[in-house]
Amino acid sequence: MTDKILNEASGQTQGGAADSKPKPFSLIRSFVMADFLTLGNGFCGAGSVLALMQYLVVGEDRWLLVAMALLPVAAIFDFADGRVARWRHRSSSLGADLDSLADVISFGLAPAALGFAVGLRGGLDVAILLYFVACGISRLARFNATADALADDSGKVKYFEGTPIPTSILLVLVIGVLHFQGMLGRDMWLGQWRLGGIGLHPLTLMYALSGSAMISTWHVPKF
Repeated sequence: MTDKILNEASGQTQGGAADSKPKPFSLIRSFVMADFLTLGNGFCGAGSVLALMQYLVVGEDRWLLVAMALLPVAAIFDFADGRVARWRHRSSSLGADLDSLADVISFGLAPAALGFAVGLRGGLDVAILLYFVACGISRLARFNATADALADDSGKVKYFEGTPIPTSILLVLVIGVLHFQGMLGRDMWLGQWRLGGIGLHPLTLMYALSGSAMISTWHVPKF
């Protein structure tokens, strides 16, 4: 009888321990509406990179146009996800990380890939494009790490430290204008310099300026 009682007590203890185990994390169920908009941002950025790869393979301008057109759409998704989250008063534990990862693709990697695709392929050009992407990644990491410190009593961040990464859309706009004016590729605007035998297109310097502004300590008001 004693053994039976002990076994039953042991079973109850094990059952209680089993019941106390955390439930498996459900990825899809944790999404809210704003997260799907964030994914739309990431899909547009990834689609732009793939379109640029196709452009380099087949050389058809339509793929370059698709790549450039997808990035403003990504910016719309990026703008909308935060507004929807505040409107519905719902956000997920994944939201901030999803937003940063999508932004790295759409406003870091994709604009750099666009520059490379249109002819910024000198040795120094590539170094600057990589610097630009690294600045974008660092900018987002800093924001995630300091957002709580920058927030007011209501939890809203009043300003950005450094320019937001979506401002790289301005680079896309410049390249789009130059494309329609026939000032890319071999006829690159401002030409090419040779520094120590390594190629540099002055146009690439706008990526250096953009990246440096992202990691600066400038206070940019958040609207």
